[in-house]
Amino acid sequence: MDYNRRIYTFANVKKIFFKYYVMIKRYLLNKIEGLLFQNKSIIIFGPRQVGKTTLLNLLSNKLEKKTLYLNCDEPDVRKGLTEKTSIELKQLIGDNKIVMIDEAQRVKNIGLTLKLIIDQIRDVQLIATGSSAFELANKINEPLTGRKFEFLLLPFSIQELIAHSGVFEEKRLIKHRLIYGLYPDVVNQNGNENIILNNLVDSYLFKDIFSFQDIRKPDIIEKLLEALALQICSEVSINELSQMLQVDRLTIKRYIELLEKTFIIFRLPSLSRNVRNEIRKNKKIYFYDNGVRNAIISNFTNFDLRTDKGMLWENFLVSERIKYLNYNLFYRKKFFWRTQQQQEVDYVEEYDGNMFAYEFKLNQKKTAKFPKTFLNAYPGIQTKTITFDNYLEFLTE
Repeated sequence: MDYNRRIYTFANVKKIFFKYYVMIKRYLLNKIEGLLFQNKSIIIFGPRQVGKTTLLNLLSNKLEKKTLYLNCDEPDVRKGLTEKTSIELKQLIGDNKIVMIDEAQRVKNIGLTLKLIIDQIRDVQLIATGSSAFELANKINEPLTGRKFEFLLLPFSIQELIAHSGVFEEKRLIKHRLIYGLYPDVVNQNGNENIILNNLVDSYLFKDIFSFQDIRKPDIIEKLLEALALQICSEVSINELSQMLQVDRLTIKRYIELLEKTFIIFRLPSLSRNVRNEIRKNKKIYFYDNGVRNAIISNFTNFDLRTDKGMLWENFLVSERIKYLNYNLFYRKKFFWRTQQQQEVDYVEEYDGNMFAYEFKLNQKKTAKFPKTFLNAYPGIQTKTITFDNYLEFLTE
């Protein structure tokens, strides 16, 4: 394999990426840079098309060290990394100081290959990306125990876009963001949002899911995703989904876990500690991106005309809050709260012994009343209503 040619191609591709992306700074860039050359690998998870390769480009350009880039979507690259000895890997790496392995989950036994590089080639920084946490994590967790730093890269965050274009511009575009989301191509190519999102869903998201050998009912995945998209911000009943799709409960549970591992959806657990009738086991479903959710149900209707405005608002706020915490490396427990009598709090965080509760309202003049049962059960908890007036404080602090 002509790796020098691939490195040259990588350098040329930088010019294209920088044209569109270099001005929008990714918060993880500095976080990752601060952890380089500590004899640990850097693992970057995230869905396709969120800018993992772009992040590698930016990092390589900033460090100005000789870099070997390997794209594991290429069959010959996968072959060149499969079941190699440390001597073969040293020959492959040569005098490069950074090795970037893109879509590493596609390589058989990649964990052992990465371990050999870390243990046997000490002066090289290894960085690997993967669009499937399920595949890559299963292959690297045991071999790389104590040998890795992990990061999750998602679509642009509001905090990143404000740093790029300013508060006024982002406030002006808020209803657009609620419909089309924040995938990099969507943000950078105004006027093509529908095409980009439909292509993203059809060509990338489903492709990664269906690549699993034991997915025997791909049509069920599509129907399940549509059902979940119609129930965002709601507690999901496995039994109801099983009956609706006429599939057994274990298959539904497994497919939902798969959708989480491919970074399409995430679940929020219920907070249950002090009240007898608190909901204990249920979880609410959210999509990482509003645009992907709307593409799945083929609905890009103007925000002001929609009947699901409240759901879009809540999904946007929770998913953006997840990005904010993730990109700033803030580690907090996250919940929703509800009782069997339908008393509910949209979102709760806990960290450093403190608890914070939030209600999400579209009506800017309406202040939420937090249930007395909740306030009595969790004395000292701080509460706040999030509206169009103050949402940027919640997403940028």
